[in-house]
Amino acid sequence: MKSLTKALAVGAALVLSLGLAACTGSANADSTDGATASSAGTFAKDSSTLVFGVVPDTVNTQSNYQPIADYIAKITGKKVEYRESSDYTALIQAAIAGQVDVASFSGFTYVTAANGGAKLTPFASIITKEGQKPGYYSEAIVPKNSSITSLDGFKGKKVCFVDPSSTSGYLFPTYNLLKAGIDPAKDITPVFAGKHDASALKVSQGAECDAGFAEDSAVEAQSGLKVVAKTMVPGAPMVYANGLPDEIKKDLSDKLSTVTIADIQKAGIKNADSQGFKDTFFAFSPVDDKYYDQIRDICTVTKSPQCEAK
Repeated sequence: MKSLTKALAVGAALVLSLGLAACTGSANADSTDGATASSAGTFAKDSSTLVFGVVPDTVNTQSNYQPIADYIAKITGKKVEYRESSDYTALIQAAIAGQVDVASFSGFTYVTAANGGAKLTPFASIITKEGQKPGYYSEAIVPKNSSITSLDGFKGKKVCFVDPSSTSGYLFPTYNLLKAGIDPAKDITPVFAGKHDASALKVSQGAECDAGFAEDSAVEAQSGLKVVAKTMVPGAPMVYANGLPDEIKKDLSDKLSTVTIADIQKAGIKNADSQGFKDTFFAFSPVDDKYYDQIRDICTVTKSPQCEAK
C-alpha cells in the first residue's frame, strides 16, 4: 500500500489534507487542547481517540485503509480518526510532532521520521497475497512501445518518480540508477507524480515521462507499460506511537500484527469484502525496526537529503 518536488519545510509539511495539524498540543495538555496525558500514556488528540495517519500513495488510499481503521477501533475500543496526509512529508512531520497514534508508513518515511525524532515502533507489514512475505517490488517502467530495455536507457530522459520520500517510488529507484551509472541529479529530468498510480499513468502516456518508477500493484493496474527492471523492497510498516498506553500497544501488537482479511471480514467490518480491499490486503505479518536496516544502508549510499527530516 504503497506510492514524491516537495521540500521538508516544517510550516507546510505539518498540514494534513484532512486537518491533522489541528491536533497539535502539549503532551501535558488537557484533552480539549490537543495531546492528552494520563498516568498510562499520551494520545495525539484525547484518550478516547486514536488518530490513524496514512501515506497518500494512490487515489484509492482511503478505501484501501478504512477497513483497517475500523478494525483498529474494534480491537481497541477507541474511536479511530482516519487522517490521510497531503503528502509523504506531511505524515513524517506529523509523526515527529506527535500528531498520530497509529500510522501506515512506507519504509522510507518510517526511517526518515525516526531520524527526525519521531518516537515510533513498527509492529506489522502488509501482505497482499497468500503465501507472501512482507515486501513488494519497485518497478522501472517505460511505455509498452518504448525502445528502452534497461535502466541504461533512462539517461537523458524525463523520468517519473512518485515523491521524494517514497521508498519504491524514489529511494530504491535513485539507488538503482546510481548503480547503473546514472546520476539522478544530472543525467535525467525528474518528474514527481505524487502517487504511484499517477506515475504509472504518466509513463504509459509517454508525454510527461519517457520512463519512470512505481510499486508493482500500480504497474499491474495500468495498461500500456513494460517493466524493464524491478527490486524487492521492505514491506510498508504499521507503527504505533511509543507514548500510547501499554494496553493499547499490546492490543495493536497482539491483535493486528497477524490478522488476516478473513479475520477482518468475520468481525463484520464494513467494505472488508470489497474488491479494492481484497486486491491490496491479505494479512499483516510482524516486523520490527531492524527489518528496515536495508533502507538505512541505502540512505548511506545515496546520501539522499530526504533521509533526514528537518
